[in-house]
Amino acid sequence: MQATVHRFDADDASGELIRDDGRVVPFERTALVGSGLRHLRVGQRVSLELAGESVTRIWIVGIGDGQAIG
Repeated sequence: MQATVHRFDADDASGELIRDDGRVVPFERTALVGSGLRHLRVGQRVSLELAGESVTRIWIVGIGDGQAIG
């Protein structure tokens, strides 16, 4: 699933994403663990995984599992 970063708080690495279906979903720092991401910018496209309505994983579109961000 893909989404766009709607809000990002760099202090605690939490924020909100707007899914492609228009729903806004919040996320916590734990969704970035393992992705190599430390910062997101508003408007950035990302891929995400959900468990129910909770975002469990966020990564940059086009970067797959095990690939380093250069």
